[in-house]
Amino acid sequence: MSGFDSRTLRDGFGEFMTGVTVVTTREADGEPTGLTVNSFSSLSLDPPLVLFAVDRDSNTFDAFELAVGFVVHVLAEDQEHLAVRFATRDVERFEGLDWSPGLDDLPVISGSLASFECRSEHVYDGGDHRIHVGRVERLTVGSRTRRALGYFRSRYIGQG
Repeated sequence: MSGFDSRTLRDGFGEFMTGVTVVTTREADGEPTGLTVNSFSSLSLDPPLVLFAVDRDSNTFDAFELAVGFVVHVLAEDQEHLAVRFATRDVERFEGLDWSPGLDDLPVISGSLASFECRSEHVYDGGDHRIHVGRVERLTVGSRTRRALGYFRSRYIGQG
């Protein structure tokens, strides 16, 4: 038995500032779906691999389990509204959103700092999450003048 509870562990994890991404894919019926993710990480340059984790309780869990691929969107500090939208349950996440179909018809949201269009390579157990590894097939890098959105101590933060 560990000497700490889950709240203390969450607080400890919160001391590590992360970037904020929105990861998108398609549901089995073809509808676009996605979620806000701060567990995104580069994994390998050769081959080009990235990873992120999905909570087993997420309403997008099944879609990512069955997905042929996914798109990771790195958010700018002026896109906090997207982070909030894709972190909120029971909202139409794509309603009124500027997006287009990309590789494998996956939804690509306009205006992110970078978007990584990936084919699913592996999925691993990770406790109460599943870890998804994808091979980057297409990369788009936006304006290098905007700043990234961060997440620290359970709050979104800009770099300014």
